[in-house]
Amino acid sequence: MLTPKEAEKILKQGVALNPGPWEQHSFSVARNARLIAEKVEGMDADTAYTMGLLHDIGRRAGVTGILHTLDGYDYLMSLGETEIARICLTHSFPKKDIHTFMGKFDCTDNQKVFLQDYLNKVAYTDYDILIQLCDAISLPNGACIMEKRLVDVAMRHGITDGMIEKWKAFMNTKKHFDQLCGCSIYTLLPNVMENSYQDLI
Repeated sequence: MLTPKEAEKILKQGVALNPGPWEQHSFSVARNARLIAEKVEGMDADTAYTMGLLHDIGRRAGVTGILHTLDGYDYLMSLGETEIARICLTHSFPKKDIHTFMGKFDCTDNQKVFLQDYLNKVAYTDYDILIQLCDAISLPNGACIMEKRLVDVAMRHGITDGMIEKWKAFMNTKKHFDQLCGCSIYTLLPNVMENSYQDLI
């Protein structure tokens, strides 16, 4: 497993190839994942941070939709980082259905088949669902309530047929970590209310 410093270096290299707000979003996901993991017995905060940093590393290849999950997986597999590579594929799918993805389907038919088959077979760990959760609450400038972030994504990418079920899956994930932490995760994260009150557009 990469160390946090090694992951930060890889992220910086990726951002140099394709600069954009995904850099600050990735740091936001990583910081929030670390803060939550610190409260959960049996979870390693550095692992959560590293996975959060690199969940979107496929964006190093350019501005893409669903392809960023596959590009990230392929890149990290080439580095021998199988656990973090898995996160690249699972982070967008709290519901294991590729058709719930909000964005462009800019991959090949064979890649779609691979991705759906992978999701069908993989057993999600708490790390998978933690990064899903943090992806769903992390704006580039920090955490916000989940409902705001989900609306933000919908406004940018449009509505999909499976969106309500996907939102329910995200909310169930939040409940899961609320229970593991013994409190609302929002109380663990800085500036949630301030970020939530900011206008989307």
